[in-house]
Amino acid sequence: MKYKHLLCLVLFSFMPFSIWAIDGVGADLVTKSGNVTIEWDSPQDYTDVKSVSGKQAAYEKRVFKALTDNLAKVAQQTLSPDLRLELIVTNLDLAGDVQSTFGATPNDIRVVKPVFPPKIAFSYSVLEGDKVIMVGDEKLTDLNFMHGLKKPNEKSLSYENALLKSWLLTKVEPHLPSPN
Repeated sequence: MKYKHLLCLVLFSFMPFSIWAIDGVGADLVTKSGNVTIEWDSPQDYTDVKSVSGKQAAYEKRVFKALTDNLAKVAQQTLSPDLRLELIVTNLDLAGDVQSTFGATPNDIRVVKPVFPPKIAFSYSVLEGDKVIMVGDEKLTDLNFMHGLKKPNEKSLSYENALLKSWLLTKVEPHLPSPN
């Protein structure tokens, strides 16, 4: 009987780790939309992609898909149809900081203040078929992310989407080959 309780204690002590492994947190993920492909390299090491409620892996997938889809919308207007944009993201820090409500609400909250700007680090390639047109590494941040004209009820990830859109329009588009 004594050993039965000890066995249960040992099994339950490893349960959080097994649930974490099943949840899929930390697995690399590739998202694709239109002519944009993004590999999310080691998301468990990212500075801040913390979920305030729900499963972390599901939240990461939603965030990564939303960022890819929004970048693809801009790329569709910027890149000619024969060009592809590929990114390998090595770090992401969403605008704001997740803070505990200490039981006042069932979930934590993300507090967005100027001291918590969005940041993203990645390498990129612009390709035409198998031919590489452009390559580079970027570490983007916007310290003035809260000082623009904003709608009161903004969509989630608007600061991160604006950061990527600005990069594509100012750093990539001017160096693209002109269409023939």
